Amino acid sequence: MKIDVLTIFPEFFGAAFDFGIIRRAKLAGIVEVNVHELREYCVDKHKMTDDRPFGGGDGMVMKPEPIFAAIENLVGTSDRAEYPKGARVVLLSPQGKQFKQIVAKEFANEATHIVMICGRYEGVDERVNDALVTDEISIGDYVLSGGEPAAIIVADSIIRLLPDALGSDTSAENDSFSNGLLDCPHYTRPAEFRGMLVPEVLLNGNHAEIEKWRYQMALEKTRAVRPDLINNENGERGS
Repeated sequence: MKIDVLTIFPEFFGAAFDFGIIRRAKLAGIVEVNVHELREYCVDKHKMTDDRPFGGGDGMVMKPEPIFAAIENLVGTSDRAEYPKGARVVLLSPQGKQFKQIVAKEFANEATHIVMICGRYEGVDERVNDALVTDEISIGDYVLSGGEPAAIIVADSIIRLLPDALGSDTSAENDSFSNGLLDCPHYTRPAEFRGMLVPEVLLNGNHAEIEKWRYQMALEKTRAVRPDLINNENGERGS
């Protein structure tokens, strides 16, 4: 997979993609991540990426010209109908569809090239959305100063789901939200710490009982913290 990030603040990312799972995935050739300075696609001498909104109002709006030029360069066309198979252009925006684990899985399974546009100010000229964007994504019901933090979150959640990225075929399957529930509690050595004991069921080697306990604990945690994820009394898949 290839991930390109468009931003007016490339320095924001620093070494964000050079640690942990993302770094290992890059070194293994599983993913390629590039951060691009949007101003490089401006043609005016002042390298302007924003302007006042038509109709008046507060703030500035990101201009369409450099974004169209960037997509034409990175994807090969600004005609969404002509995008190569597996290409997705993502606008990170508070107005977008909420990003969830199921969406991350969709990207990991279906996309081969993702371009993420980091919005700023009052937003992006709507013609970008109308003509270029395949997915408008929000990471939550709140407003950030820009799409850069969201780009890191979205990239991280997708990359860890790519084949061989985690080094284990089952690690991602057991994550929170993967089966509609939060994850169960986890313990490691020592078995006793400051009078607190690891549950006996985890020490007896009975894998069937362990799986049953883990499911029950995940269900109880979800009911207590995120009851909205549970659709029925059996605790089956939520959102």
